[in-house]
Amino acid sequence: MKRKNASLLGNFLMGLGLVVMVVGVAYSVLNQLPQLNLPQFFAHGAILSIFVGAVLWLAGARIGGHEQVCDRYWWVRHYDKRCKRNHHSS
Repeated sequence: MKRKNASLLGNFLMGLGLVVMVVGVAYSVLNQLPQLNLPQFFAHGAILSIFVGAVLWLAGARIGGHEQVCDRYWWVRHYDKRCKRNHHSS
């Protein structure tokens, strides 16, 4: 896949994941209001959609080449002296 197409597909998947997550959170919150009478059957699907949206977001970031933030945190966690577990207390 060409770089431009990969970037477009990645951005599309990231946007779709964001929309799916926001809709899932919104339905979960609105489902708690008794005056709306929303079906409880879809409440579990709304919770699942948050995770599906996160997976879409991560897949889009991987395809589009936006995973540098994750790499940066990995670098900080493994090579920053403040984040290492082997502190010597004096």
